[in-house]
Amino acid sequence: MPRLSFISVGGKKPKQILRTGTFRKPRRLQGQDYQSLVERCLRSKQLFQDEDFPAELCSIGCGNLLRKLPPTVQWKRPHELVKNPQFFTENVSRFDLHQGLTENCWFLAALASLTLNKDILRNVVPQNQSFQRNFAGIFHFKFWRFGEWVDVVVDDRLPVDEHGKLLFVSCVKKNLFWGALLEKAYAKLCGSYEDMQIGQVSEALVDFTGGVNLTIKLAQAPTDLWQIMLRAANSGSLMGCQTRSGPEMVLENGLVAGHAYTVTGLRQVTSKSGSENLVRLRNPWGKIEWKGNWSDRSPKWDQLGFKERLLLRKTREDGEFWMSLEDFEAHFVELVICKLTPDLISHENGKQWTLSMQCGKWIAGITAGGRMNYIDTYWRNPQYRLKILKGDDMEKNAVSCDVLVSLLQKQNSKHRNQSPPLFIGMSIFPVPLEFQGTRSRLPQAFFLNHRPVNNKCIFINEREVTQDFHLLPGSYVLVPSTAEPDEESEFILRVFSRKHILEEQGESPNIVLCCKKIADTPEDKIWENVFAKYFEKYPEITGVQLQMLLNKVTWTSGKQAAVKFSLDACKAIMAQLDMKASGTLSVEEFRGLWKRLLSYQEIFQRRDRDRSGYLTLTELQAAVQEKGITLNQQFYNLMALRYGNASLKINFENFVCLMLRVEINEVPRLRRTKSLPPIPSSLRQDPSRPFPTLCHRHRRPAVQRSFRI
Repeated sequence: MPRLSFISVGGKKPKQILRTGTFRKPRRLQGQDYQSLVERCLRSKQLFQDEDFPAELCSIGCGNLLRKLPPTVQWKRPHELVKNPQFFTENVSRFDLHQGLTENCWFLAALASLTLNKDILRNVVPQNQSFQRNFAGIFHFKFWRFGEWVDVVVDDRLPVDEHGKLLFVSCVKKNLFWGALLEKAYAKLCGSYEDMQIGQVSEALVDFTGGVNLTIKLAQAPTDLWQIMLRAANSGSLMGCQTRSGPEMVLENGLVAGHAYTVTGLRQVTSKSGSENLVRLRNPWGKIEWKGNWSDRSPKWDQLGFKERLLLRKTREDGEFWMSLEDFEAHFVELVICKLTPDLISHENGKQWTLSMQCGKWIAGITAGGRMNYIDTYWRNPQYRLKILKGDDMEKNAVSCDVLVSLLQKQNSKHRNQSPPLFIGMSIFPVPLEFQGTRSRLPQAFFLNHRPVNNKCIFINEREVTQDFHLLPGSYVLVPSTAEPDEESEFILRVFSRKHILEEQGESPNIVLCCKKIADTPEDKIWENVFAKYFEKYPEITGVQLQMLLNKVTWTSGKQAAVKFSLDACKAIMAQLDMKASGTLSVEEFRGLWKRLLSYQEIFQRRDRDRSGYLTLTELQAAVQEKGITLNQQFYNLMALRYGNASLKINFENFVCLMLRVEINEVPRLRRTKSLPPIPSSLRQDPSRPFPTLCHRHRRPAVQRSFRI
């Protein structure tokens, strides 16, 4: 299977991307290691039960999908439903699967396309799994999510009705379950089965391949559309398409409005009236077909020779049908082609392409400047310097270079449907000679006086937006943005061309200081040399600005993982220090915070003797006492519950939040209180077992937290 790789150009190493999941060694979703879990289940002779995606209604959803469910929902393993369950067979086809109660035709359309490329299918569905050999009730699948490959583990408990019929994706062969289990793994990745409702076929195609989408609006289809589709089919690309949006309903012509289809074949035929280009499509429902020209019962077939008619025409009701390219352009809105290598946009096949990838983030008030209409903030968007070089293997008479840019935004919630995609887009500006020598960000004046290559930047509320450019060799700046200012999201920017260099341009506009220098600065000069300059420009800082400042500092040492303060933690910190209830911090309030942080860092590193990046309950007690604070043992137990992880260990971020609350709020209150509130018996530590009991689903202490810590 062809794959994209990072290629160094001009002797420079590409910037390291902070992504851990690779094609050969994917990241384990929620830390679940498939092989270790299999071995554990085989040793204990117990079938796997996935506590992170339990056999409960919460895994199905909590909205409209529940109304479609039968009165009785049961969770059954395949061997409880059929005598000889099979996970996968070599002759799987696009006709195997049927859609269930979930409105996820976009997922089924992509899945049908996946069966046409066996190499990709074997990567998504690892083949060393079965219901016979080393069976432990556990299966795993691989998906590409936001720049990295992820391995997703599920148990084989599937939701069925009282008659044992699968509620969601099922297979024509009743004993085949790869489709149902793959859908369950994808539902776990999305948050629930309900989070798979409503989507774009392009989204699932990228998640199956890690490729790049080329979306063609058929109303403005290029004149060489047929050649583009032929090159896509010959190179093993996956293709899907969609009808016009609206309520999902069957039209008079047999097509379904607001529905996704799979492109399964192309054929040029010669009839009595001349040659005609035909497109073969499949409805993921496995039924309801096109009724126009070249449909199963169309008289058009009589114009072909007997052999060709016998080869192409199928009259069974299986959801698959032929139609002319002209009808395809007239009745479908867009064509999506997912390519593992982007040679699709060029007539030069078999040539090597360069891929560069950059991770970024739009942050309200800092790097989320909105579109160009917002002239005061647009320049604050992330900027990337793109240098287009003429590839050695390009045609000699070629003037411009083909460049494909993909902008992918990350969902902001665990549940896919709870974070609808923002309207996003990108612009590319030529950089004149006078600006090419600088590595700093281009100023506001540049964007006021220069126009982008794409004069009209289109913003689309989809997870991924792609655009192809034809650029002359030279220097450019690429600006990804949201449509409106102060809209927050992480994103990945991918650029494909024959030869280029892509680098981030300068620092974020509001972060004009490097806090790493602060630790080496004498305390009496800290504010004069660094912070004073920052607070002259921003007298009051928000929680987002506080987060950016704190995350410029290395708070750990040695081989410990880097500590990053979350926005929630920064808001909690501000709540302790914001005496004026203004929602911001002044320089004096920040001064006090900084001194406390340096003190907390020294104590944390001193007490973290094993350099794990966490404090145990005993180490926490010693750390608090080092600040001259003595608390009741029961209070330490409560603090571990409130601020610790599942093992009751506390990292530096939570240690800071804990110490601020103890020092500022709790200690003064406790000194005025004769005794602590009584601790329930369920919270008292029992030497005979770990403290405390954890619930199975969330791995959080199974107690009611009625005490404010």
